[in-house]
Amino acid sequence: MRAGLPDGEPVVLKLVYPHRESEHEGDALELWDGEGAVRLLARDDELRALLLERCEPGTYLSRRAQDEALDVLIGLLPRLWKPAGAPFRPLAEEAVWWLETLPSGWEAAGRPFERTLLEAALDALRELAPTQGEQVLVHQDLHGENVLAAQREPWLAIDPKPLVGEREFALASIIRSFELGETRCDVVHRLDRLSAELGLDRERARGWALGQTLAWADTDYASHHVRAARWLVEAA
Repeated sequence: MRAGLPDGEPVVLKLVYPHRESEHEGDALELWDGEGAVRLLARDDELRALLLERCEPGTYLSRRAQDEALDVLIGLLPRLWKPAGAPFRPLAEEAVWWLETLPSGWEAAGRPFERTLLEAALDALRELAPTQGEQVLVHQDLHGENVLAAQREPWLAIDPKPLVGEREFALASIIRSFELGETRCDVVHRLDRLSAELGLDRERARGWALGQTLAWADTDYASHHVRAARWLVEAA
């Protein structure tokens, strides 16, 4: 909800929908303290309300060409990777939850994609979760429409879905970010460019992207996610 303070400063009042992925959104914004992300001005945890600075003009990063958007994200990601622990949920714990819910969700949805794709995602999650590197705060839903043009900085991240995990995981939502381009070449290009320029392990980034993309394939974007997951299997 757009609003303004008595001094005329433009702000946004956000009521956070109660969901496991949005837990500790305020804590993430507080830790970032405006460094590459929208600034948290006040919070009421009982009401799940956040008062945020408003990004003006607020244009989506997805409106830019793919490589221009990737330039921005490559500059932004390291600024968001702050050392963190409690109260944020560990990525390892979230991966266990995906391992438990993915097969039953696949069955309940009528087996909407091939079992081999499901098994590839499960294998990736089993291998990656216990073998992670340094743990930092990661925004697990950073994509072209969760970065907005602003005045305080050219671009600011919004809407964190925070976890604590290794840096390679943070690429997942960008790799599948179909609004930046939705072909096999686009997905592989994002994987290759992000992992290379950020100095990250391409195979671990690919595995995390595959696992989380299928874990999040029960959304309105399920068909996009399944296509991206298939391309990520082929990109091994």
